[in-house]
Amino acid sequence: MTLKKILLASAAMLAVVAGNAFAATANEEAIAERLKPYGTVCLAGDPCADEVAGGGAAAAAGPRSGADVVGKFCSACHASGVLGAPKTGDAAAWQARLDGHGGDFNGLLQNAINGLNAMPPKGTCGDCSDEELLAAIHEMSGL
Repeated sequence: MTLKKILLASAAMLAVVAGNAFAATANEEAIAERLKPYGTVCLAGDPCADEVAGGGAAAAAGPRSGADVVGKFCSACHASGVLGAPKTGDAAAWQARLDGHGGDFNGLLQNAINGLNAMPPKGTCGDCSDEELLAAIHEMSGL
């Protein structure tokens, strides 16, 4: 009977040790998954730089239309005229701004690129090209 108790105790101990080892491994894997980096940094000259040259996925998809840029980035302020932003479709307000630049859309484009008053540089579209911004200006102004 004593041998049976020793064997039973040994088997129970082995089960506990094996269970703890499995739980520790599963826990370590979960921790490693939570701690893994979200992304990577790629510097010019690194082999990964060729993969993202030209802007990555946004550039691969081609240029966005003025309507796409306005809908995603500009309408937050220009739809309602927040902080004096000229409203989309208000041709008179846009014409006044255009006249202030001698009728040259490049002046409006420079304001969009550099930011003006409360508008940050490139509005909220940091990855927009100059052509996309100009298309958005034409879309909003209707001119």
